[in-house]
Amino acid sequence: MSTQNRPEVEAIKDEIIATRRDIHKHPELGFQETRTAALVSDRLQSLGMDVKTGVGKTGVIGDLKGNGSGPTIALRADMDGLPIQETGDKEYISVNDNVMHACGHDGHVAMLLGAAKVLAGKKDELSGNVRFIFQPAEEGEGGARYMIEDGCLEGVDEIYGIHLWTYQKTGEIGIKAGPILAYADRFTITIRGTGGHGAAPHGSVDAVIVASHLVTALQTIVSRNTDPLESSVVSIGKINGGYNFNVIADEIVLQGTARAYEEDIRAMIKQRMAEIIDGIGQTFGATIEFDYEDGYPATVNDENAYEKMLASAKKIVGEGADYPYLSMGGEDFSYYAQKIPGCFFFVGAAPTNQPFRSVPHHSSHFDFDEDALLVGSSVFVQIVDDLIGENFQ
Repeated sequence: MSTQNRPEVEAIKDEIIATRRDIHKHPELGFQETRTAALVSDRLQSLGMDVKTGVGKTGVIGDLKGNGSGPTIALRADMDGLPIQETGDKEYISVNDNVMHACGHDGHVAMLLGAAKVLAGKKDELSGNVRFIFQPAEEGEGGARYMIEDGCLEGVDEIYGIHLWTYQKTGEIGIKAGPILAYADRFTITIRGTGGHGAAPHGSVDAVIVASHLVTALQTIVSRNTDPLESSVVSIGKINGGYNFNVIADEIVLQGTARAYEEDIRAMIKQRMAEIIDGIGQTFGATIEFDYEDGYPATVNDENAYEKMLASAKKIVGEGADYPYLSMGGEDFSYYAQKIPGCFFFVGAAPTNQPFRSVPHHSSHFDFDEDALLVGSSVFVQIVDDLIGENFQ
C-alpha cells in the first residue's frame, strides 16, 4: 500500500521506533505507568509545552499553545500494558515478568510523541492549540473517566484517538462514522446446586450439568435472538468449580462478556440472559445468581469529526483510508466521544513477514510492522495541520 508520510515524521523515524521499543521493553499495568509517564513528561517539557502529570492518577497532559484564537484539538494515546508473559523473540522483549505491551499501546505513545515533536516545531504556524493526552489504564480500568474527572477535556473542542491494528495491512486507515467499537460488558453467574457422590447422582443437583446447559443456551441469544444483520457476542471466558473426579459439584462460577454496537441489542442481551438463567435454574432445581456489569459504552464517531479525519487520512494513505476491519472490542475512548465531538481510527500494522492476522492483539507473541508508526504520526500531524495549521481557513 502506497503512503505519503509527512517528511517531518520520516526525519525522526529512528527516534519514534526507538521510543516504541524502549516502552515495549518496560511495560506497566494500568495506573502503574510511572516510568512511561515520566518519559512522556520529560519529552513534552523538552518541547516547551505546559505539562501536567498525575492526571487521572498516572496520566500526562501536554498543551501546545498556537499563535491564534482557533479551536483546541486533543490527540489521545493510551499507555498501559497487559498481564501477559511475552513469548516473542525480539531484542526489545519485555523485561517485566507477566507484563507486556500486547495491544500496541507502546506504539500509540511513540506515535503521539513523534507528532508532538513535529507540531512543537511549527507552533507559530498554528491558529489554535493542541492538547496531547497520554492516558493510563485503558485495558479494563476505564482510565479515560479519571482523566475527564481531572479536567483533560476542559477547553477542548474536538478529540482524535488512534489504535494500531494488525488485522489491516500497513498503509491502511480503518475509519467510519457512527459505532466503530462495541459496548463491552462483563458478567458473573454463580450456580448453586447440591453436591454428592459421583457414583450416586440421584438426590443431588449437579452444578456442572446446570452450567453445561447454561453455556449452550446462552449462545442462542446470538444465533436466535439477534437480527442476523446486527452484531452481538456472548462469550464465557472462565468456568470455575468442583472438587474432585468423584464428587458432584455444588457450585460453579461462570464469568464472561457481552458485546453489542447498539443500546437496544445490549438491553435485549441482558434481558434474555436473565430469562434463560431463571429458566435453567427452575428446570434443574438450582439457585443461580446473575451479576451483570455495564462496561465501556460503544465508541461512536461524530459524523463531522469523521469527515475531517477521513480527508486528512487520505492525504497520507490515499485510497487506503476506508472502512475498518471491525471487531466487537471495546475502548474507553468512548467516554471522551460522549463529551465532545471525537473520532477514533485504526492504523493498519500487520507484520509483513508473517501470515496475515497471525499476531492477534492480546496474544503473548503480539508484534506489529513498525512502519505503521510513521503512518500514525503523519495522520496526527495532518489532522492538526488541516484543522488549525497551514490549511486552516
